[in-house]
Amino acid sequence: MTHPFSPATRQMIAARGAAFVHAGIAPPAGLKRAAVAIVLVAAADGADTAMLLTLRASGLRAQSNQWALPGGRCDPGETAMQAALRELHEELGLLLSPADVIGTLDDYPTRSGYLITPVLMWAQGSREIVPNPDEVASVHRIALSEIARTDAFDFVAIPESDRRVIRYRHFGQFIHAPTAALIYQFSELLAGRDTRVSELEQPVFAWK
Repeated sequence: MTHPFSPATRQMIAARGAAFVHAGIAPPAGLKRAAVAIVLVAAADGADTAMLLTLRASGLRAQSNQWALPGGRCDPGETAMQAALRELHEELGLLLSPADVIGTLDDYPTRSGYLITPVLMWAQGSREIVPNPDEVASVHRIALSEIARTDAFDFVAIPESDRRVIRYRHFGQFIHAPTAALIYQFSELLAGRDTRVSELEQPVFAWK
C-alpha cells in the first residue's frame, strides 16, 4: 500500500500520532537524553511518502558506518523536539520548525547509555537536503510501503540476552536496534497499532 505525499497522508499520520498512547515505563537511571527525527518526505519516484535514513560517516568516533535516523544527544536545557530539529539541520541542512512536528513515539533505552525519543516530522521542502559530510556518508529515502512489507522485520534470539533482537531488512542488509526498533514502532503506528519496542534487543556489538 502506498501513502501519497499529500496533506491527507500528513493528516492521517498526525492523527495516529496524536492518538498514540505512550508507554509509562520508567527508564533505567543514568541514561543520557537523545532524540532522533523520523522525517517524512516525498519518495524518489514521487508516488509515495518516504522516511529519511542516513549512513553515518566513516570518520565519526561512535557508530561510524552505521545506518541511523538523523539525531543525537540533547544539549542541556533542550527538549527532545528541539534536539531533533537541531540535529536534523546540522546533519542534513534541513531547517524545519515545531509546526512541522506531527508526533512522538515511545522513548527507547539503549545499551550504550541513551534514552532516545523519536520525533515525527513532515518535511514539505525536502529538496533542501544538503548532508554534512563530516557526519553523513549518504541519505536514503525509504518508502513507507517498504517498511510495511510483511518480511521487512524479523526477530532472532542471542545467547547473551533473553530479549529478542529485532532486525530490519534494507536492500540486502540488516539494520538493528535502536534504529530498527524505532522504524518498527512507526510501521506499527501506520498500521493503526500501538506496539511497544523498549524490550526489543540490540545486537551485542551495539552494547557499548
